[in-house]
Amino acid sequence: METDKEITGEERPRETVMGTADGQAMVGGAGAESGTGKQRLSCCVRVTAVQVRKAIWGVAMVMCVCSSWAGSTQLAKLTFRQYDAPFTLTWFATTWNCLFFPLYYVGHLCKSPERQTPKQRFRECCRFFGDDGLTAKVFFTKVAPFGLLWILTNYLYLQALRKINSTDVSALFCCNKAFVFLLSWIVLRDRFMGVRIVAAILAIAGIVMLTYADGFHSHSVIGITFVVASASASALYKVLFKLVLGSAKFGEAALFLTIVGGANFVFMSFVPVILYFTHVEYFTSVADLPWAYMCGVAGLLLAFNMLVNFGIAITYPKLISLGIVLSVPVNAMVDLYTCDIHFNTVRLIAVLIICLGFLMLLLPEDWDQCLIELGTKLRKREQPVEPAETGTSSGLNWTRRARTSMSTFPH
Repeated sequence: METDKEITGEERPRETVMGTADGQAMVGGAGAESGTGKQRLSCCVRVTAVQVRKAIWGVAMVMCVCSSWAGSTQLAKLTFRQYDAPFTLTWFATTWNCLFFPLYYVGHLCKSPERQTPKQRFRECCRFFGDDGLTAKVFFTKVAPFGLLWILTNYLYLQALRKINSTDVSALFCCNKAFVFLLSWIVLRDRFMGVRIVAAILAIAGIVMLTYADGFHSHSVIGITFVVASASASALYKVLFKLVLGSAKFGEAALFLTIVGGANFVFMSFVPVILYFTHVEYFTSVADLPWAYMCGVAGLLLAFNMLVNFGIAITYPKLISLGIVLSVPVNAMVDLYTCDIHFNTVRLIAVLIICLGFLMLLLPEDWDQCLIELGTKLRKREQPVEPAETGTSSGLNWTRRARTSMSTFPH
């Protein structure tokens, strides 16, 4: 917001100087034109510097999002080789969400000029839940359902990793973007966009082709079903969050995820215990657990969610989404190196179709208007400039050309 104010403030005096320069041009005042050129150059350099800084942060964020998401997927795969317990790993990783608000508060102390106590900051962020703050009714009606969807999404994703390779799982999970659009169109009455319908169709076609690539075996079909269900649960989480709670600020999102992590530890800890005693997710001793892999998965998922939720403060949101789709080729290279995947033509085309659909969903709502304006500018540049003729007829001809151009390419 501060950048926008600076740019707006720069534009007003620039218009005044330009008007003065035009008035003095008839007298031959070249000094005013020189001053105008310097101010234009200064403004362009300043705007360009801001954009370059934001783009550099964006590249760094893309790499961090991609590495954290791909790294957590690969570490989860390694964890299951020593300890096959998807729900226990889900519970363990979700509990790490308790660190969201403490980490946010540390950043608040470092960056904010008005330093509040943790209690003050907590109360201010609790206003997100309503005038009464976080009550028992609000918790069970607005927080607990999202906590269950969070656990379900991660559990189904980890179950899919047990059945199929990491490349297919990460590619299929990208379909959640298409599911978000479809649910937003139905539930939230968002704007209908043909290109996003095409992207959703591509996502569905990619799912069918990936199933066909493995010959419709039961093992692969179950894995694909798990990851598609995980993507659907993720889309439902996002759409319902916007419908019920609206948009959250950074502190409010941190508090919400911290509450989800705490509720998971308090109310869901009995499930791993039951799974242990029933030998569904059994381990011989605590020392035999792959703690390094489990902590790596939980830490990378925590980093990923922090980058996704807070990265839009320093860069473009589209770049953060781009980091998710770039994890697909990263997982593919790792799987190819470890010989966990066999790339045939159908699988390669299916992955490319899903990634293409994901990228199409990143297009802005006015992308068609932007293309029209870009085409108009290119045509104007390519149009040859005719030499000016003396007399009133040249002025009339110029006016007719301008009117034709404006009627042909409306803005």
